[in-house]
Parts: sequence; structure tokens; C-alpha cells
Amino acid sequence: MRKKISIIGAGFVGATTAHWCAAAELGDIVLVDIVEGIPQGKALDLYEAAPIMGYDARVIGTNDYADTAGSDVIVVTSGAPRKPGMSREDLIKVNANITRSCVSQAAPLSPNAVIIVVNNPLDAMTYVAAETSGFPKERVMGQAGVLDSARYRTFIAMETGVSVEDIQAMLMGGHGDEMVPLPRFSTIGGIPVSEFIPQERLDAIVDRARKGGGEIVNLLKTGSAYYAPAAATTQMVEAVVKDKKRVIPVAAYLTGQYGLNDIYFGVPVILGAGGIEKIIELPLNEAEMVLLNKSAAAVRSTLETLKTL
Repeated sequence: MRKKISIIGAGFVGATTAHWCAAAELGDIVLVDIVEGIPQGKALDLYEAAPIMGYDARVIGTNDYADTAGSDVIVVTSGAPRKPGMSREDLIKVNANITRSCVSQAAPLSPNAVIIVVNNPLDAMTYVAAETSGFPKERVMGQAGVLDSARYRTFIAMETGVSVEDIQAMLMGGHGDEMVPLPRFSTIGGIPVSEFIPQERLDAIVDRARKGGGEIVNLLKTGSAYYAPAAATTQMVEAVVKDKKRVIPVAAYLTGQYGLNDIYFGVPVILGAGGIEKIIELPLNEAEMVLLNKSAAAVRSTLETLKTL
């Protein structure tokens, strides 16, 4: 029996995630949206591509959460997009209400599902999803670190001219300008990245990775990134439905790890069928801890705003 993946939000990120998941045959896809016709049309279009591309995933579109019942994974992409000059924190009021609405309708129908949150501000919306669902915290997580790390790896590949497949890189912290790149844990074919890139250039790459989403927003003018966010989400879905035990960074609920409590924060984890199976604590040095605490303070500031709503 195939796994069932429900994707809430049929916008660019949601529909592209459905595309990647179907093409990889990760399971049957349910695409949900409040706008009549949009999820149905996109799902049918994607399903009609199956004979050409050779995938057997069933894809349906719906406005009815009843169709999501029994999902193994619920992906929440619904939310207002970020516009040029708009911080993620500006989105918090509208997106908190959207997240609560989506999760409150989907979670009771799939009590054993893993929830992956994609909408922004990411860390705060994951916190909202966890509180709304009542699920164990290890089964609610945010997609951020995979995307941020992918951007970082892309820029390293561009700089060095090597294959992206040979680049391993790690970022931690909140999803935004205060994310924490860790060049000390970044390698190319097992060789420290510092052997390939001088510190000045590496600092510039780190800064570009931090602002990667904003760079695309400024280029598009009327939208935000969706190919890479959808691909990152799909990697997380695959880790769950195939019980891959991937070591990847996600926004996880911390209970003392890295000295942080009661916060969703980007850290490396082992991700499998049970969701977050283990949080990995890296031995950070003093400078890295300073950056991590600065990032945590930014996330907490957003959470404090959230609690006043």
C-alpha cells in the first residue's frame, strides 16, 4: 500500500512539492487549497503527466480536508508570500491564523502523521502547528535547514567549480538573516572547505546564503522562491516515508539541547519514519555559540510577538 502525502496549499511551493513527490513516487498525493478549482486543476494536470514521466503516484486535488484522512505526512505550505522589503516577522499575524486553521482541520484526521511546516516565519509557524495539533514534538518540524544548506552548498559549488554532490555543509539556527553557517563542519569530498576557499570569500558566501531567499524575492519582484523550497521539503518527506534515517538540519523542538528550551530551532537531526528520531548536538566553539544565541534571540522575539496575538 502506497504512503499518503497531503500538501496543504496549492500555490507555487505546494504544487511544486506535489510534483517532486509524485515524480519520485513517494506516495499518493492530496493537494488541498481553499480556492475552488486550483488544487483540482493542478492535481489533474500533474496526474496526466504520469504516463509520460512514468510514475504511478495517484494525485488528487480537493477543497475538503476529509480527503486527507489517514495521511502519513502532512505538509503545510499555506500562507501569505513574502514581498520585497517585507521581513518574515511582518507575516506572523496572518500566517499564524492560516496555520492554525490548516492544522486544526488536518491533524485530527491523520493522528499518526508527521507534520512538516514550510510557511514563514518558519520557526514560529512550526511552534503554532505543534501547539495546534497536540502531536508529539518529534512529529512536528519545520523545513528550513535543508533549504538553507542547499543554498550554501550551491554557492560553494559556484565558487570552487566542483560537483554539488561532493559538498557537505551545515547551517543551524532560525530561518532568516540570523541563521548560523558552520564552515568548520563544511567539507568538499571530506576535505575542509577552508582548503578550497579563502576566509574572505567564504564569509561572502555565508552572507549570501543568509540572504538567499531575499535575493530571489528581489529578482522576481512579485513572488518568492519555490523550486528549492519544494525540493528541500520533498527530501524531508522522502526521509519519513522511506525511513531513510537522514542526517539533515530541520527546525526541531528543543528541550535543553544547545542550552535552549521551548523553541523550534534549526539543528541537525536523524529523520526517519518516526519523525525526528534524534537531535544531534555538535561541539560548538565560543564564536559559534555567540551566533547561535543571537539567532535564538531573534526566534524568541518572533515567538513573543506570536504570544501577544
